[in-house]
Amino acid sequence: MTQPAIVEGPRMARTATAEVHNVIKERILDGHYRAHEYVREASIARELGVSRTPVREALRELVSEGWLEAIPHHGARVVAWTEKDAREVFELRLVLEPMAVGLASERMDLARLAQLEALADRMEALVERIEREPEVRNEIAFLNHDFHRELIAASDNQRLAAVLDSVVRTSVIRRNFGNYDLANLRRSMRHHREILEAISAGSAEWAESVMRAHLLAARALHVRFPDPPDVTRASPD
Repeated sequence: MTQPAIVEGPRMARTATAEVHNVIKERILDGHYRAHEYVREASIARELGVSRTPVREALRELVSEGWLEAIPHHGARVVAWTEKDAREVFELRLVLEPMAVGLASERMDLARLAQLEALADRMEALVERIEREPEVRNEIAFLNHDFHRELIAASDNQRLAAVLDSVVRTSVIRRNFGNYDLANLRRSMRHHREILEAISAGSAEWAESVMRAHLLAARALHVRFPDPPDVTRASPD
């Protein structure tokens, strides 16, 4: 993957670090860098045409954000998400995201609603192409992330948005879209559409309910839970 060189100068150090950070993060999200793969400082600096200083800073930031982990004497490698990670993320999202869409139903402006409807339109069209063009799955995943991000932003609650951005770790959304078959994808798209209908109607309760169902359906695809106890064999109290 060829990236344009990043211009670097005394007053551009922060910009260079931010650009390197974004390139590496996007590569993690789109699967270019796999779980446990090392991201080499020298290789990134050479490829992007920058010194190693902004690369080193970007790697430190990505470690602190949880995208990479620092391995002594080896470098930084991509963090692997476990089922426990996914379970914890969904537990928090089930509390916070319905809250965000409830607020969004009260504060949504027409321009953002139109943007969300356009994202929903694009995802629905791509879903219908997925069986003959499997590669569109990645595009759906990116659009899905944008849809959720815009919904959260519409809450107009910066602290809530910041917490959700930290919790969701958008890799969960993007990496796990491979678990969805056509029926699951269509259901997810119906949820998106109904959330927008609820927001258009100004019904926080309706919007929250659909978002909760949306997340529960996603959790069922990504998190395995222990089988319930066999009550017929349980000892009486």
